Amino acid sequence: MRDSGDFLIRTLLAEGVVTQAEVERAQQTASAQRRDPLDMLVAAGAVSSRTLAIFRAKICEYPFVDLAQFEVDLRHASRIPRAIADKLGVFPLFCFEHAATVAMLDPLNLSVIDQVRQLVKCEVDPVICDAEQLNALITRAYSLVRTTGADAVVSVEEDKDTTSGDEPVVAAVNQIIVTAIELGASDIHLNPDDDALHLRYRVDGVMRSLHGPSKGMHAGLVQRLKVMAKLDVAQTRKPQDGKIRFNPPTGDPVDIRLSLLPTIHGENAVMRVLRAGATIGRIEDLNMPEDVRKGYQDAISRPHGMILVTGPTGSGKTTTLYTALAELNSPERNIITIEDPVEVRLPLVRQVQVNAEIGLTFATALRSILRQDPDVVLVGEIRDGETARIAIQAAMTGHLVFSTLHTNDAVGAVARLRDLDVPAFGINQGLLCVLAQRLVRRICASCRKKTPALSDVLERLDINPGDAQSFRYGAGCDACGQTGYRGRIGVYEMFRVTPSIHKLIEQNASVTDLRKTAMREGMRTMWDDGLDKAAHALTTWQELLKLRTVIDVEEDEGRAAA
Repeated sequence: MRDSGDFLIRTLLAEGVVTQAEVERAQQTASAQRRDPLDMLVAAGAVSSRTLAIFRAKICEYPFVDLAQFEVDLRHASRIPRAIADKLGVFPLFCFEHAATVAMLDPLNLSVIDQVRQLVKCEVDPVICDAEQLNALITRAYSLVRTTGADAVVSVEEDKDTTSGDEPVVAAVNQIIVTAIELGASDIHLNPDDDALHLRYRVDGVMRSLHGPSKGMHAGLVQRLKVMAKLDVAQTRKPQDGKIRFNPPTGDPVDIRLSLLPTIHGENAVMRVLRAGATIGRIEDLNMPEDVRKGYQDAISRPHGMILVTGPTGSGKTTTLYTALAELNSPERNIITIEDPVEVRLPLVRQVQVNAEIGLTFATALRSILRQDPDVVLVGEIRDGETARIAIQAAMTGHLVFSTLHTNDAVGAVARLRDLDVPAFGINQGLLCVLAQRLVRRICASCRKKTPALSDVLERLDINPGDAQSFRYGAGCDACGQTGYRGRIGVYEMFRVTPSIHKLIEQNASVTDLRKTAMREGMRTMWDDGLDKAAHALTTWQELLKLRTVIDVEEDEGRAAA
């Protein structure tokens, strides 16, 4: 209503939120464009839509609700047609038998409340919301939910653009992927159950559930994904893998690696989000301990030899390797990679995609690229003995070779190479170092607080109380989605193949003996690095506890012996 808008502008002026000059400019623009002056104030950056909503709530004496604080059931979209939700700026947040809490932009507009009351068929309890949050909620809800029954008829008549044909499925898939990009998720999971379809995102290594499409849309969503990935749409009984190039409304394109697995409840879909336009930074940006950083930079400056990076899937190995390649990349060097899949693109670097269907494996590709006169070779993963032996031979004959192994720690790479029938002399002559890493969640800087005394935890983790004085935790805020964490940070350890290690490898010494010697020579473990990062308020003791459980217990034996 115009009167309430004018009063709101006068309130903003009286509170010093906006200036008279800003108001006059907004009114002139609004008059020329036939828009609301309040919208022009927001567009000009004079006031945020959130601040506007808070002041409106004070004037109207209705509650202000921060939608970021609530997990809204998107199925409530079936109660109001999309066109009306957009036109009136409303969405039912919570629905009960006799009343519904409805998010609104202007609860003083009684005609809007009457229309909503007729649609939801119960009393309306209005709350005021941030316009940007409300619009985003409406877009997401109607993209992911297909309405049914009588309400669907109204929706088709009022909003044909979004509900005709297969368009709801297309919009739902697009919205699911866009949400993943906005959350910074690494994976998207569509998990069918008996009577529900679960939508989950892996954010900072942890699964997060969100309201998603109904079970009735499952088959359509999977079919749409198959079309996008150019898979066999008629095949539902065998696993399938494919790749999708997705262009979001804003930002760089992303590649989606799709995996479909038949289950008793239907095809389970998992999508790995591969940001093809991801920026590769410098080695200094990886937050390695100083001795590890120097050791890594020294190793990559060598003319030949093998550098291995170990850790589980999703531990940041690719980023670490590509950071080194970016530093080495120049017209004077011929760099060739073999990957499955190619996750990051670098100019000048020749990148080969493994294709097992035509016999292009890591081993066969490695044989071929060694005839391409490379200076630097990256083998995405050493999976078998043939690849391991060819890679070691390349490292011994004048090439700098990078690759990855799946081992619990750095020293374990020696045992793994032995299992792959790499001889001791090959390990000694070819291997320069092994870098092991994990990712732990980083404390959100916006809600970081001092951790209370936790004597039992410190005792269990064998942490000196003095070291825990600077421990922090995230209390939870809008910036981190109430999780207390935002982003991840690496923890590292580096195992160098020194002359004393050479002797032990020749003697076929155990991993424990190798670790003891490496620690006597100054190797610090991932646990040590994680504890140091917790002491610098970068991560929490809870993340340290997770780190402790995944690192081989032999590290404790090696630390005690050292």
